[in-house]
Amino acid sequence: MILIFLTLSLAGLKFFATDFMENVSWWWVAGAFLIALLWFEVFERLLGFDKRLAHKQHEELLQKRIKRIFKTKK
Repeated sequence: MILIFLTLSLAGLKFFATDFMENVSWWWVAGAFLIALLWFEVFERLLGFDKRLAHKQHEELLQKRIKRIFKTKK
């Protein structure tokens, strides 16, 4: 999420031509978008971050269900 925020900030600074971004090429901003795209579409899946989060959420839901079931039977 930080990567997206930084990329959008760079685009905004370049669009409004602030002091230090005035002389920077649009290719740098496009490169930042490309890096963000590669991270979220390729590397995150390769490293398994998307599956880990889904697995963690499933485990938490399962534990809550187990606690609820055994709490009502006692």
